[in-house]
Amino acid sequence: MKNFKIIFTSILFLLFGFSNAQKIGIVDTEYILNKLPQYKEAEARLNAQIDTWQSELQNLQSEYERKKAAFESEKVLLIGDQLKLREKEVVDLDKNIKTTTSLRFGANGEITKLRTNLVVPFQDQIWGAVKTVFEKNGLGIVIDKSNTNVIIHQPRYDYTEKVLDVLLKGSKGSDKKEKTKSKK
Repeated sequence: MKNFKIIFTSILFLLFGFSNAQKIGIVDTEYILNKLPQYKEAEARLNAQIDTWQSELQNLQSEYERKKAAFESEKVLLIGDQLKLREKEVVDLDKNIKTTTSLRFGANGEITKLRTNLVVPFQDQIWGAVKTVFEKNGLGIVIDKSNTNVIIHQPRYDYTEKVLDVLLKGSKGSDKKEKTKSKK
């Protein structure tokens, strides 16, 4: 009798487990992000701004090195206020370089903020598309393989292209609406 109860209970757990099995989907948000043309354009503008800032910083660095070398070679000839003034120029330029580097390229610098502001709207769009695919396909769990270590998975569980289709169809639809409005 005890064996019957154990077997019956086990069968109930198995049936309950199968009926509540979660369907899992995998999405690669990094791949999707890099396939969006609007994101690529925005990233190109950001990279152009970064290049400009790096160029400005290199110019400041060159100016600093030139003034420091000139100061070091003329130091013995300078006296009093001239010495202090030239030394202050070099020190101020060095501080300016360090401040500019920190403000633009530091952990909380302008580049980090700009990159975050660039990505957030696209992440919101991707989230909406993932939610649509999630609901449409009856998924219980969606895993982002760009943020987690998915070691191996079957391609049938990868919904990346479906999410990308939702995003690109949405943008094509809005392009059609804009073209229709501009013809009127």
